[in-house]
Amino acid sequence: MAAILNIETSTTLCSAAISINGKVIAFKEEDKGYTHAENLHVFIEKILTEAKLAAKNLNAVAVGSGPGSYTGLRIGVSAAKGLAYTLNIPLIGVNTLCTITHSVLLQKKEDVLYCPMLDARRMEVYCALLDKDLNFVKETSAEIISEDNLSFFPNEKPIYFFGEGMPKCKTLLEKIPNAKFIDDIKPYAVSLSELSYIKFNNKQFEDTAYFEPFYLKEFFTK
Repeated sequence: MAAILNIETSTTLCSAAISINGKVIAFKEEDKGYTHAENLHVFIEKILTEAKLAAKNLNAVAVGSGPGSYTGLRIGVSAAKGLAYTLNIPLIGVNTLCTITHSVLLQKKEDVLYCPMLDARRMEVYCALLDKDLNFVKETSAEIISEDNLSFFPNEKPIYFFGEGMPKCKTLLEKIPNAKFIDDIKPYAVSLSELSYIKFNNKQFEDTAYFEPFYLKEFFTK
């Protein structure tokens, strides 16, 4: 049995879920701005209680590794590392763009390209291109969406665009003949649970001491 605590704080959504062999048995989530510092540990305590599971019985901790919000990622990864270290259990990192793409694949799995987008301020987004098997066709990158760089997106297959960064780019993306859009897709810890279980079985663990969030861009305070 693999009991995994899954944490996702890459965006304004704060969520946590307990899964057993990839199946969620308890979860808690809230999207009311960046309240992760106040809510995350409370959520974890609540779902452990709901699942009737003691923290010492967890087999791993999984966390959305980014890209995404600097503050959200720091809070989520710090909590995951602290628990993994204290409980002496493996730490699993899952690319946030894979998590939201997995959410879409649960609804529709077609032989198309999938383009998850997370907001990176102004007209920039964190994005990637993946196929129906979650293989990267184009790796995670920060892209400024403009008429000049729409060639980033190939036109041999339909492309589904989704994620919190998509709406601000939609007008431009509609110029792509093969573009399709899916609304209201977010990185939930529930969606992360199946991916973390696969990594657990494959023993794809992070080095707890040295693991850092996938910020993708440098952090500037001004």
